[in-house]
Amino acid sequence: MRLFLLDYGAGNVQSLANSLQKLGYQFSWISSKHDFEEATTLIFPGVGAFHTAIEHLTSRGLLEPLRDYIKSGKPYFGICIGMQVLFESSTESPSTPGLAIIPSPIARFDDTNKSVPHMGWNHVEPLGSEDSEPREGMSSDVHYYFVHSYRATYDPESHPEAAQWAHTTTQYGQETFMASVRKGNVFGTQFHPEKSGAAGLTILDTWLKQSQLDRVYSAPSPRVPRTPKPKDGFAKRIIACMDVRANDDGDLVVTKGDQYDVREKVHPSLSSLSEGHPVKTAGAVRNLGKPVALAARYYASGADELCLLNITSFRHSPLQDQPMLAVVRAAAETVFVPLTIGGGIKDTVDPDGTKRSAVEVAGAYFRAGADKVSIGSEAVYAVERLRSNGGKGDGTSAIETIAKVYGNQAVVVSIDPKRVYVDLATYDGPYKNELIYGKDDGSEKERGKAWWYQCTVSGGRESRPVSAAQLAQGAEALGAGEILLNSIDRDGTGLGFDHELVALVKRSVKIPLVASSGAGTKGHFVSVFEETGVEAALAAGIFHREEVSIEEIKEDLRNAGINSRII
Repeated sequence: MRLFLLDYGAGNVQSLANSLQKLGYQFSWISSKHDFEEATTLIFPGVGAFHTAIEHLTSRGLLEPLRDYIKSGKPYFGICIGMQVLFESSTESPSTPGLAIIPSPIARFDDTNKSVPHMGWNHVEPLGSEDSEPREGMSSDVHYYFVHSYRATYDPESHPEAAQWAHTTTQYGQETFMASVRKGNVFGTQFHPEKSGAAGLTILDTWLKQSQLDRVYSAPSPRVPRTPKPKDGFAKRIIACMDVRANDDGDLVVTKGDQYDVREKVHPSLSSLSEGHPVKTAGAVRNLGKPVALAARYYASGADELCLLNITSFRHSPLQDQPMLAVVRAAAETVFVPLTIGGGIKDTVDPDGTKRSAVEVAGAYFRAGADKVSIGSEAVYAVERLRSNGGKGDGTSAIETIAKVYGNQAVVVSIDPKRVYVDLATYDGPYKNELIYGKDDGSEKERGKAWWYQCTVSGGRESRPVSAAQLAQGAEALGAGEILLNSIDRDGTGLGFDHELVALVKRSVKIPLVASSGAGTKGHFVSVFEETGVEAALAAGIFHREEVSIEEIKEDLRNAGINSRII
């Protein structure tokens, strides 16, 4: 077998390369149209926009050779965009034709009653008999990782020919779509096996271990009607976050702040003296472990996703930030769930005067193995420009430029808000419709008070004239695919997530939302999912200090009737 991988420029294909290396397979990259003739097996992975994939393949002279390869009968495995290009077209870009091997269009999810992108872990259902499972190692008992806004609807009545290609289906909300296709030499998955943990690695290994004959022959699937179930198999995500920065010795460590202060508290008796008066001395950077080792531990314990936030001074020159890029690269070699990297994702200028675009910075992290990038302060400035420009983006922000190349599912906007208390009797400001009112049975400091949530930049050190809801809506308009919602007031307190804040932002946008800051017990995760409907919850300190395990949280979720991924 001569295995080749096709990269159209998506950037995140290193994840598949790492998976194949983990499984012990050798492979080459398609670098010219002549490589298609050498290949006996081809895998086309990636995420991104439909039109971008087709345009890049065309400009590199690879589109027609790809079509010829598939028609030749040799084994083909398309992942995510590699599956979608098999279809006639996509409503994402109606004027861009696909390969038209499967006679059906790709269309966008209905976001009326659910978040889009479809981002997270979901079940698949085979189209054979009830007691059969697909021979590629897929199972209806486990979850696989999806991240997409467009899907191939499974509809045997309207598209009977296309339905013959359907191999497994998935339900999201009340929509049923093709989770995988299989016919003849073609196999494709809408989900990402390379990011689906051990279950996904099993699919890759099983397909590659099949004989050449088995990989080129597959009978059409039965056209089985699918009636949507009352509840889909979509799972709530538990995300482990690691704030990474250099300590005073220059080593990269995972740290955790209290209201964003990452240094240890110094006892007054240890403070220095100046003219006979005590002067508070900053303690050492709080060291909670090494990032790669912690990432491996959280992956093994069942984290559905990992987040590495670079809070070091290296951010002024991200492409020369070799330590952090090395951390991402090393983590991606052992972690087979989605990995988000944040910190310094913006247009920058190197010390030598070389200009670096946000797309270039993001691309470096994607090539190192990251799947998503998180944008913080730069998103605030971009939304401020959007609001001053009548609600229109100028096309230059990091959100817009990265989403255009890599798709909106690759862009996360991290929001750092804090409460601003107002006088209930006199306030008539611009945020009156977003005010939260303290409950009579709430904490004593909140009773009889009202507040709104103001966004900050520079790690919470500077306030900006934009609210959390306004920032989330602006980020969505600019092309972000997910919101990571922090809380300066709750950070490090262990008092639980700020449900009022989470609910406010959740009803303001239609993209997925990750609740962060304040988790202190297992019950905090159950309550935030039950009371706000948020798609994911993130924690750091309680995981680093091993106060609560990810396995315990997921067990509590299942006991409460909340769907969660089992490894």
